[in-house]
Amino acid sequence: MRFLTLSDGMPAVASAATIGFFDGVHRGHQFLIRQVMECAAMRGQASLLVTFRRHPRQVMHADYQPQLLSTFEEKCALLAATGADYCATLDFTMDLAAMSARQFMADILRDKLRVRTLVIGYDHRFGHDRAAGFADYVEYGHELGMEVVRAEPFSLGGVNVSSSVVRACLCDGEVAMAARCLGYPYSLSGTVVEGFHEGHGLGYPTANLRPDDCCKLVPKGGVYAVKVRRRGGSGMATCAGMLNIGTRPTLGNGDNRSIEVYLLDFRGDLYGRQLTVDFISRLRDEKKFRNKGELANQLRMDEAAVRELIYSH
Repeated sequence: MRFLTLSDGMPAVASAATIGFFDGVHRGHQFLIRQVMECAAMRGQASLLVTFRRHPRQVMHADYQPQLLSTFEEKCALLAATGADYCATLDFTMDLAAMSARQFMADILRDKLRVRTLVIGYDHRFGHDRAAGFADYVEYGHELGMEVVRAEPFSLGGVNVSSSVVRACLCDGEVAMAARCLGYPYSLSGTVVEGFHEGHGLGYPTANLRPDDCCKLVPKGGVYAVKVRRRGGSGMATCAGMLNIGTRPTLGNGDNRSIEVYLLDFRGDLYGRQLTVDFISRLRDEKKFRNKGELANQLRMDEAAVRELIYSH
């Protein structure tokens, strides 16, 4: 895949394209992109994905804090893996937001990106105030010499997969269902920072993870089975882990939420290291135990559950 900006000049050939923020590049996006690639192949065109560097609502509303499924870098890697020919990343500006759908199709898609076929996601709208609909896009396309095609949705269990559906799963702690919708486990990356050191006394020294991107969604609080990726001496190493998101009520953490992960079968110093955790399954809610002994017993049961989930499959 070749990544473009509007300042790079036009692609070498006419293209079949689709537009989207593509947060998470989930299976619905992947299905849409395959349809774009099929349209391109049938018409002898290049396949082009048009996306935005920042969430449009961040530009429109300065105080908007998105709950993203992927960072920009993660999204680009996922889009590249689809095999499409080009990806044009646009900077969403107030001038761009003021464009009507017809103006965007003419000035950006046709004149700047050589789009001749536009594949529209089943529920996608674009342009100022998102006022136009599919019938309008078809009409504008006739005027501009651009074929407009409606894409089919991707459904799972009768539900059309979308970024909103994936976010809802994660906010409910349904990380296994989120992975089914995404096509891969949801992940968080961050730096290991100084923690409370309570885990050492319980026999479970944890790494306190500070997420790299404050805009990335943190799943519902609780205890999770995860896979932990870290850079080792010979590349990336992966091990099982149990992760807690919450306020550690037994240990008197107050209202401060922390993300702490215990790496099974690992001994070593992780401070300042980068870790990525892949969420596999949610084990339980966080709860307050009567004492540290009860908590330690529960942690041993959690560890056994993690070993069963991660190592037995």
